[in-house]
Amino acid sequence: MNKLRTTSSFIRTQILLTIIYGLKNALQISIYKSRFFIYLSLTTLLLTFGCQFNKTTASKQIGYYYLNPNKDLARMSRIALVELNNDSSYPQISVDITESLFQALQKRQIFGLTIVRQNDPAWRSLQVNLNSTYDLGQLVAIHNTLKCNAVLTGTITEFRPHPHMIIGLRLKLVDLRDGQLIWAVEQIWDTADKTIESRMKKYFQTQIRAGYASLQEQLITISSLNFIKFITYEVAATM
Repeated sequence: MNKLRTTSSFIRTQILLTIIYGLKNALQISIYKSRFFIYLSLTTLLLTFGCQFNKTTASKQIGYYYLNPNKDLARMSRIALVELNNDSSYPQISVDITESLFQALQKRQIFGLTIVRQNDPAWRSLQVNLNSTYDLGQLVAIHNTLKCNAVLTGTITEFRPHPHMIIGLRLKLVDLRDGQLIWAVEQIWDTADKTIESRMKKYFQTQIRAGYASLQEQLITISSLNFIKFITYEVAATM
């Protein structure tokens, strides 16, 4: 229950920041010196804020996530997935989760996707704080530099391989055309959690198609890479 409250609090905060940022720019700026025209009406902002949090219906996986009903993911055309920040003490986990998330989202075939590494000179030149909202100048700069309509960023909040595997993620997708939050999720996956274990069983049965004996063995001796594949599969299913 505390995990769900944390998730709900994070997503509500992201939406509120988006609204405050958008309202400020709508009142102060009508035309930015670029090919972007940004106008956020109060009605649109209220609709965005009034969106309900979605309980996952696709396989009933992640407890809660946010998906903006006024945004069509298929119209995003091209999205840049920035290599995830890593708050854990395991450097390699950032690359592993980012690549697995990239593959899981590609299988959904909703939009074009490209990975941007943290050490990419183009990304580093932007000097963007991933944990903050973007101002108009940053939105335009990210769009022009990464050649995308939206940017997916996030943080690995936790990774513990022992005594049981735990991975925490905080992710958000922002529309670079108007700065609005399109999608967000925050969750912790713990192999000791019975709910997670039940979902993992379904994943192995439907996606890996393992027999019962091998299924039990995989659940006991699951590798970090297989656990990551399970997690990114669930994340992708929320879009």
